[in-house]
Amino acid sequence: MARILVVDDEPNILLSLEFLMRHAGYEVRTAIDGEAALQAIAAQVPDLVLLDVMMPRRDGYEVCQAIRDNPACSAVKVVMLTAKGREVEREKGMALGADDYIIKPFATQELLARVRELLAGPA
Repeated sequence: MARILVVDDEPNILLSLEFLMRHAGYEVRTAIDGEAALQAIAAQVPDLVLLDVMMPRRDGYEVCQAIRDNPACSAVKVVMLTAKGREVEREKGMALGADDYIIKPFATQELLARVRELLAGPA
């Protein structure tokens, strides 16, 4: 069973994403800010991180950079979730090593399809 870490400082989004991913059959852990995310990753490396961009303590860009700088996390997939939809923000996320960049609000089925695709690996 694939392990997913959901990171978002908005409790309603955190709960709904946790429910969605659990219902889809994934093992899910959550973190409410960037610092908690890095602690959770250090404790148990997930297969995929759903990562909000705008958060306290460390933003999603910083967390993505830390994941990519850690050799133990080389296989971790990172999906950035953000209300910031400008192309420059998307490019920054992808340049830092994000595997996907999804703009809020998003369709849950679309998110789930992209998560499944990333966890399936190369065809």
